[in-house]
Amino acid sequence: MLLMPDHLHAIINFQKETGMKTVLSNWKKYLAPTADISWQRDFFDHRLRNHFEEEEKRSYILMNPVRKGLCKTAEDWPWVFYPPTR
Repeated sequence: MLLMPDHLHAIINFQKETGMKTVLSNWKKYLAPTADISWQRDFFDHRLRNHFEEEEKRSYILMNPVRKGLCKTAEDWPWVFYPPTR
């Protein structure tokens, strides 16, 4: 997960029973008043079908602050969360 000044990138796995739309909608409803966030409507999603697509998307996410001129290298950006290894 990578936090930008105006949006968030994340690679997340959702349970089929609950679904992505329900989880993200509830999360936004909870976080909006507690963190004083005004969320954009809806969200963008990409299905990652294999390891190569996951690595490509991970690289894109990590380079986002560099492309926006917020830091010189991806390693310089402090707002990245890596989950514990599986």
